[in-house]
Amino acid sequence: MGIPVTSQMINILASLMLLIAFAMLSQRRIISLINLFAWQGAVLVASTLIVAGTTGQEHLFYSALITLVLKVILLPWILHRLIRRLNVKWDVETLINIPTTMLAGLLLVIVAFNLALPISEMASTVTRSTLGIAMACVLLSFLMMITRSKAVPQVIGFLSMENGLFFAATSATYGMPMVVELGIALDVLVGTLIFAIFFFQIRQTFDSLDLKHMEKLKE
Repeated sequence: MGIPVTSQMINILASLMLLIAFAMLSQRRIISLINLFAWQGAVLVASTLIVAGTTGQEHLFYSALITLVLKVILLPWILHRLIRRLNVKWDVETLINIPTTMLAGLLLVIVAFNLALPISEMASTVTRSTLGIAMACVLLSFLMMITRSKAVPQVIGFLSMENGLFFAATSATYGMPMVVELGIALDVLVGTLIFAIFFFQIRQTFDSLDLKHMEKLKE
């Protein structure tokens, strides 16, 4: 028996999520990194809508709307304005070189698929086959956070990791309760605004957004 069309579409979108995660991991320019984050949000919206239409989970339509407004429109707009105000024009600096980072990313994908395999076998959702990709996206985003020396890419990595967690929740249990999603969305928005204030303070103090300057602070 062939795979249903909706499942094929979900698998394709999951593959796009993974490709975008790798593209973000290898990206050197902050503007391109923000654009990739917006595209990742758009893929997440499309996947959520397909799952909602396939399963009849009405709350997923609202989840897709929240993701569209927050991850595709509002946060990228805030981040673009932020880097313009900070006059960030340099390439993203990494703590380790890109080929080594990509190799580490491949290893994390293998680990994620092995971790997700027993969970996928027990799950009964139509998206259970994408759980490994969702976990891989989370791990790749975390890797991006710890291999960047600048503050802005680290925050984008954090936001991307939240995308992966939401995709994992959709894959395993058709998402989270709406009150939880609204709370997380508000926390992410407020957190981004706080990070923006933090960026300006770092720039004003050190004339740079490189976090290694924070080591100079003494009690």
